Amino acid sequence: MVSERALHVLRAIVQDYVASREPVGSKAIVERHQFGVSAATIRNDMAQLEEEELIAAPHTSSGRVPTDKGYRLFVDQLQDLRPLSAGQRQAIAAFLDQSVDLDDVFARTVRLLASLTNQVALVQYPTLGHARVRHVELVPLSATRVMTVFITDGGRVDQRIIELPAEADEVFLGELRAKINSAIAGRSLSDVTDLAPKLDEQFAPDRRPAVSVVTEALLGHVDAHRSDRLVMAGAANLVRTESDFAGSVYPVLEAIEEQVTLLKLFREMELDQHGVSARIGRENDEVLRETAVVTSAYRVGADLSAKLGVLGPTRMDYSNNMAAVRAVARYVSRLLGEE
Repeated sequence: MVSERALHVLRAIVQDYVASREPVGSKAIVERHQFGVSAATIRNDMAQLEEEELIAAPHTSSGRVPTDKGYRLFVDQLQDLRPLSAGQRQAIAAFLDQSVDLDDVFARTVRLLASLTNQVALVQYPTLGHARVRHVELVPLSATRVMTVFITDGGRVDQRIIELPAEADEVFLGELRAKINSAIAGRSLSDVTDLAPKLDEQFAPDRRPAVSVVTEALLGHVDAHRSDRLVMAGAANLVRTESDFAGSVYPVLEAIEEQVTLLKLFREMELDQHGVSARIGRENDEVLRETAVVTSAYRVGADLSAKLGVLGPTRMDYSNNMAAVRAVARYVSRLLGEE
């Protein structure tokens, strides 16, 4: 168990190391921070921290750097997250308010987060279980060609162009459009899988082949929502911090691109009292053992839908990054209609 002053010394070491990337010594702590004690006393506190494996010496006779355990204690001891400035909040609102659909919201969100944190930014798409159908539109392009427009309550718009087996007039398409929306509007996407195949029962036999083609398109829209996926921006930020990694940064980039490991991690991370979650160093899978991941959740409608966050080296500004991730998640929730 470390003393209260030793905890403050740990905080000073984390803050100075994040800022400088240089190991931190007792003399530097005395000069930069107002502890009111001698360097010898600070060295005793550092010895206590080292004994508890919260800091370590990367080289003989060097200063000390935080360990994964030290970063974890630092994050757990954060009483309050540093709020974003009024200018930053206004910038978030101004940038995201220009979004035209869900895909654009997420593309803008990752660009914004990467800019605010100088880390790799990630947004998880909403999953099938939470999305609901808002509206389905059938747009005639020719006598036999139709564009299906599938809109969910989160604002995502999917479009497909299909070829009907026979000519379809506006009367038939209007009737089909009305019956589709009557059957599935407001229902979850999982319900669509059960309801859509029953649509052809409501039409005359000669119309059923065309209805079946439209039904297949609806099921294709649903399938497009099934798989978890991530949108990413800021990979260059990770490359710029390559010196923070003992080995190559490219296995981390490959894991981000493949997404499987990160999607599993996003599902596992539980939010703390601040509404954020951090996984640090060896708390992550092997390929991410030199990284930290900070996430928060955003909502679509009334459902806790998915997460967004940042990934970077363990030497990151946790307070700023956690505040930025939380603020952006809250704004995305408001933008998508939760509040």
